Amino acid sequence: MDKKDQVAQILKLLKKEYTGTPQTVLRFNTPFELLVATIMSAQTTDVLVNKVTETLFKKYRSPRDFANTTPEKLAQDIRSVNFFNNKAKNIYKTAIMIVEQFHGEVPQTMEELVTLPGVARKTANIVLSSAFGINEGIAVDTHVKRLAFRLGLTKHDDPIKIEQDLIAVTPKKEWGTLSHLLVFHGRAVCQAQRPKHSECVLFDICPSKKL
Repeated sequence: MDKKDQVAQILKLLKKEYTGTPQTVLRFNTPFELLVATIMSAQTTDVLVNKVTETLFKKYRSPRDFANTTPEKLAQDIRSVNFFNNKAKNIYKTAIMIVEQFHGEVPQTMEELVTLPGVARKTANIVLSSAFGINEGIAVDTHVKRLAFRLGLTKHDDPIKIEQDLIAVTPKKEWGTLSHLLVFHGRAVCQAQRPKHSECVLFDICPSKKL
């Protein structure tokens, strides 16, 4: 089958396997909370991020609250995540930009989001899709990168090129869904070191089944 048909089959099988509306497992109540959580999630598990934000979002309830603290204080609030000092600086600067340049609201375009400190295409795609229902691209994290390669949907290693390969063969309305489903499957079954072939619903259509 060609890659478009393959993606259609992948979506069908994974939607059946992971029922419900696919969405990020990061917990949030507002677009800004999702933005903060996503910035924090780089090289840190979502489980740990959710644990930290449970307290963090009670202490800071708006972009202005984050802008009114200091990077040093914020770093102590998130010190259990990796690279907390740099992430604290980015979150602080992002909060200031949102308050001063975007009237306290998280922007809803890729062009504006990537101007924020600590925000690249992956983060922007997650926020646009999960907070606003806007599919402007496909978020490529380590799971999506690994599965896209194993499934033969890309030969690239660069996330931007992988994203373009996936966009080319996936209906736009499914961009966010594909990303979430590949993440779910990557965590549960198609793991980096020991993929669980006996549990994989994609086994029959996976060109890397011998790995």
